[in-house]
Amino acid sequence: MYIYNVTINIDESVHDEWITWMQSHIPEVLATGRFLSAKMAQVLVEEEMGGVTYSIQYTAKTREDLDNYYKHDAEKLRSDGMKKFADKMVAFRTELKVVEEFYPTVTSN
Repeated sequence: MYIYNVTINIDESVHDEWITWMQSHIPEVLATGRFLSAKMAQVLVEEEMGGVTYSIQYTAKTREDLDNYYKHDAEKLRSDGMKKFADKMVAFRTELKVVEEFYPTVTSN
């Protein structure tokens, strides 16, 4: 499996509007059929430049699914956000390949 991670710092002046937009944007990305799931998490750091930072992690089953997202979907979906929040956000993307997952064998609860 692969994780396509988008880290975004959003200016506080448009934060609430961006959150609302993301609640429809993430389902749009998932609707491409290239990803199995998505998680959105707030990064718990104080940014020198201000704003609030988030990590959105999309899980793809195969490298081919991720490549097809780049080839067929990414440009349009990225441009939607850039048009709306261009000078109010900074984004960078990383890819991770899941090597192995571990789960507890005994629960302590």
